Amino acid sequence: MLRAKLLLGALMAAACLTSTVAAPGPALPVLAPYQMVRSLQVLQERIAGGDQASLPMQKKMIELIDARLAEATESEFADRRNVEALMIYAMSGGNPRTVEAVTGRLTLEGRDKILTDGLIAYLHSEHGKADTTLASLDPMKESAELGGFLALIKGTVRALENPAEGLAILDEARLLSPGSLVEETALRRSITLAATAGDSGRFLTASEQYVRRFLKSPYASHFADGFINGVVALQDRLDLDEIDEIVAAMNGEQQNAIYLRIARKAAIQGNGQLADFASAKAEAVGLAKPGEADPRAELYNALGAVTSESIDDVARRLGMIDRATLSPRDVRLLDAATAVVDRVLSPPLKLSDVPGEGSPEEVPPPNETPEEPTVISADGDLAASGQELPDPGAAGPASVQSEDETQPAESSEAALVNETRRKLQEIDRLLEGARQ
Repeated sequence: MLRAKLLLGALMAAACLTSTVAAPGPALPVLAPYQMVRSLQVLQERIAGGDQASLPMQKKMIELIDARLAEATESEFADRRNVEALMIYAMSGGNPRTVEAVTGRLTLEGRDKILTDGLIAYLHSEHGKADTTLASLDPMKESAELGGFLALIKGTVRALENPAEGLAILDEARLLSPGSLVEETALRRSITLAATAGDSGRFLTASEQYVRRFLKSPYASHFADGFINGVVALQDRLDLDEIDEIVAAMNGEQQNAIYLRIARKAAIQGNGQLADFASAKAEAVGLAKPGEADPRAELYNALGAVTSESIDDVARRLGMIDRATLSPRDVRLLDAATAVVDRVLSPPLKLSDVPGEGSPEEVPPPNETPEEPTVISADGDLAASGQELPDPGAAGPASVQSEDETQPAESSEAALVNETRRKLQEIDRLLEGARQ
């Protein structure tokens, strides 16, 4: 109740700051910067809990706090709470110019000076300078409100040099600010860092905690990106049953989207087992029409099976996919994969089909130097495309190498072997290029 009153009072008083029409009767009291910042933190807790409507309110509140700080007198910062409010505002997405202008009017010493210098460096994306400047500060020795934000910033910049140390500091942020947007952000960043560090245990624990506590956050799509990338990156170290337990806590639509994106990314990286697992799980969710398989799951599963099934079976499975049910990006991926498979299945080259080669009677005597044959170059890579959470996405258009590139002459048998090898490598490049 206290927080609700504080939030309402802050919004009403802040609105008075920007009103151009004088209201009859006594003026409402102007809230101190620290009171407005506390109201911002209440909003952020609601956002972390899934209140989508609070997002535009947060943006407006930051704008109002910015105006209030710009008008604040130096004497107001004699109150320590207002100094901390300025720093929390800076770490909450505040305007760097306002922070610099206000701190320029103040005489800050000791850890306040260190903290503001480090925050300004961070706001200007000078992460190395911010890391060095903030290194001497201990978030656990600050107030809980200030310490949580400080740990989030410190952990973020430290992780760029040392992911393990960054993870430890992000744990402090979560400890100091439970249930807040600070904890939500720290968990999301921990998931990505754990995957980067190859820490599968930490990755699974953080992912489970996020799904259980913050899945309704408006920033959950960023969690999905980190989770999917981590599952694929750590695929050899993860138990698929544990992944299933985490995803099972989501609703059907979320499960379908997550599994489809995992299947696609696994197929791109040539992990048929993971692609098969995720495709089967996506289809088991049952979002497709009764009796019909999800064409996206079929596509990604077929791509993942290139190295484990016969190329004829892969070609048959690709041919059974209904193009009309795919997104334009997945249609391009299907076309590219089909073209590569068709090339692999093409009949062996005849000697006369190789440009520059003649019949046996036309082969010059051993003492004569044959002309350098002209060989058509292979196709190039495929470019990548991104996608939103509900859409697994697909690859972009192909680019072709210059036709006047040449390579040494090969026998017809060697040409066939190398041609087949090139086509298989094209599949790898195709999938590699389609990474999100």
